[in-house]
Amino acid sequence: MPLKRVLLTVTTYPLPSRSYDELVCTAGVLEDGSWIRIYPVPLSFLSGLKKDGVVGTTKYTWIELNLKKRQDDFRPESHSPEDYEFKDLVVGEHLGTEHEWAARKQFCLTNVYTNLKQLIEESKAPKNLSLATFKPAKILGLDIEKDTDDWKETWKALQNQLSLFGEKAEEAREVMKKLPYKFFYRFVDEQGTQSRMMIEDWEIGALYWNCLRMAQNDEATALQKVREKYFDDFISKRDVYFFMGTTKEWHMRRGKNPFVIIGVFYPKKKVQLTLF
Repeated sequence: MPLKRVLLTVTTYPLPSRSYDELVCTAGVLEDGSWIRIYPVPLSFLSGLKKDGVVGTTKYTWIELNLKKRQDDFRPESHSPEDYEFKDLVVGEHLGTEHEWAARKQFCLTNVYTNLKQLIEESKAPKNLSLATFKPAKILGLDIEKDTDDWKETWKALQNQLSLFGEKAEEAREVMKKLPYKFFYRFVDEQGTQSRMMIEDWEIGALYWNCLRMAQNDEATALQKVREKYFDDFISKRDVYFFMGTTKEWHMRRGKNPFVIIGVFYPKKKVQLTLF
C-alpha cells in the first residue's frame, strides 16, 4: 500500500448524527499542499501522538502511514488506514508557531480560495472537491446557539459500533462528551457574498470545556471566553483562514453549500513597521 506523509491539520468535534467511521474528521495536507482525509481513526489517536514514548500534540505534526483510497467514498481526498490499529504509524516533526507560523504556512496555504461560489462549484462532479483552505474577506460575527445536552438515543446506537474498533464505551463517552452549544462564523468573501457556517473544529469544543471548568460551570462566562478568543482576539490580532470540509452525506445531497468550517488557521498578523 502507498506510504503517505501527512501534516495533520484538522480534527473535528464528534457529531452524533454521523456513523462511527466518519464521526470525527481527521485531515491534513501532503508535502505538495494537497488535502487528504483519513477515516476511521481510533479515538485514542485523538488524545495525542507518541514520539519516543512521549505524548505530544496531534495538530501540525508530520506522520507517515500506509493509506488506501476509500472505494465507498466519491470524494477524492478520502482515504482509510491500511492498519486500523496504526501499528505502521511513524510520528515525525511537529511544526511550531515561530515567525508567524511560517513553517505551517508553507504547506497549509499552498492553494487558498477567496471566492465561495468558485469553491462550491468545484465541489460538484467531476472534481468533487471536499477539503480546502479559504480566506474570508471579513469576519462579521460569531453566533452561538444552544444545542441538546446529551447524545441520548444516538449514543446507544454508537456503542455497538465502538466495539467493532476495540473502543471502550465509557472512555469514548468521555472523549466525545456532547457539546451543548453550536458555534457559527458569519463572514463575507471577496465578492461580498455573506455566509454563515458552523465551526466543527475540535479546538473550539475543547476550549469551551476548559473555560467551563475554570469558570466553575458558569456557562455564560465560558461562552464569553470562547467569544473573546474566536472573535475579539482573532479579529484584532490574527490573520484568519478557514479549513473547510464536507461530510459524505451532505456532499451527496448537493445542497446549496455542502461545506462547514472544520478548522481555523490563525497566525499572528505581521507587524507593519513605519518610518514615522
